[in-house]
Amino acid sequence: MKQRGMLDDVLVIWCTEFGRMPTHQVGTSGRDHNPDAYTTWMMGAGVKGGVSYGATDEMGRRSVTDVATCYDFYATVLHLLGLDHEKLTYYHNGANRRLTDVHGHVIKPILA
Repeated sequence: MKQRGMLDDVLVIWCTEFGRMPTHQVGTSGRDHNPDAYTTWMMGAGVKGGVSYGATDEMGRRSVTDVATCYDFYATVLHLLGLDHEKLTYYHNGANRRLTDVHGHVIKPILA
């Protein structure tokens, strides 16, 4: 994509709905879901390259530094797509709703 000059216009996102616990889950051979810390990877379309934002505690259990919510993530993605998350609404059950609800802030330190 970089060779073809597409990264100015294309936003690439890799993310999951949950992280994984840093410890073994009792009674299984795997690890449980972790809603308090997970990784999202983004590039192109206005994302600053080589930047890491946020950090977890020593165990990787919980976000502790520059904690970003899913609403912040949505606000940032919409911003990168040229949309204002505070003005983008949809009508549902008699009210205008927002993807970022009444929350969400653009994560400016990751913007180019």
